[in-house]
Amino acid sequence: MNRGRWSLADMPDQAGKVMVITGGNSGLGFETAKAFALKGAHVIIACRSMEKGEKARNKILQESRVAKISVMTIDLTDLSSIRRFAEKFKQQYFRLDILMNNAGIMASPFALTIDGFESQMATNHLGHFALTGLLLDTIINTPNSRVVMVSSLAHKMIRNGNGNSISFFKDSNGYKPFRAYCQSKLANILFTYELQRRFELYGCQSIAVAAHPGASYTHLGRFQESKPWVRFLLPLIRVVLPTPQSASLAQIRAASDPTVKGGQYFGPSGLLQLAGYPVQVKSSELSYNAEKAKELWKYSEQLTNIRYRIGDVNSKASLATA
Repeated sequence: MNRGRWSLADMPDQAGKVMVITGGNSGLGFETAKAFALKGAHVIIACRSMEKGEKARNKILQESRVAKISVMTIDLTDLSSIRRFAEKFKQQYFRLDILMNNAGIMASPFALTIDGFESQMATNHLGHFALTGLLLDTIINTPNSRVVMVSSLAHKMIRNGNGNSISFFKDSNGYKPFRAYCQSKLANILFTYELQRRFELYGCQSIAVAAHPGASYTHLGRFQESKPWVRFLLPLIRVVLPTPQSASLAQIRAASDPTVKGGQYFGPSGLLQLAGYPVQVKSSELSYNAEKAKELWKYSEQLTNIRYRIGDVNSKASLATA
């Protein structure tokens, strides 16, 4: 394997593995779901629309009639929906090798969710924080399982000294759509690194890793397409930006490469990490701040009312396998 030019040809067989991917019906999520399904994994596409999920499933089945793909509904902006998903999943499956927290929205107008959270932070961070916590026992009881967070280069826009690193907006005062997106993507990485620290503290076999796609033309930028300058450049953008297939390689490698270690971060190898083969990269200096991560973790538990009890779960896992 050429580590510097990693491609789908280097992806190991995934037979026997169970994978949940949020937002697996389109864009990077769809390409990732397809890659794992074609390599033999049982892929659960978790998305808001059953209709869109089924369309994605049928599209993959056109390439392989034996692919194992299921569709389950989840709304990451609604904690009750996340709980229903987790309960239904654990009724049907007894292992979870890969949880890929992929779904996201970008630079959306200010809106509050049913639970009173700003929609970008709810979708991109709090929803995934809740989902991971609710599936934690299944994850830890699956040998060598992985939690993969899909972040963004945009997280580097948030730095120490330019205001609060993470803001949880209660109203539209001071709300800037793209800045809120950047903050949610920083939250993704802070969460990943703190989850890995806790896995290590309690001796878990599970690992937490993160990835970013660089630049890519996907449905993620739909809130920007109404702007005149974006409409003008859209034909060029569609041609120049990497395809979702190539942009998804970083998260696919993070989820499948057996050499990956917990706490690593993957992205494209090219200029400014905008495109290229997936390699290990560095996230922002702020993202490695353990105190910021602990603060975010504590507040996320308070908001979602979900407590991570990794030590308790891992003790049970150890006893079960003794």
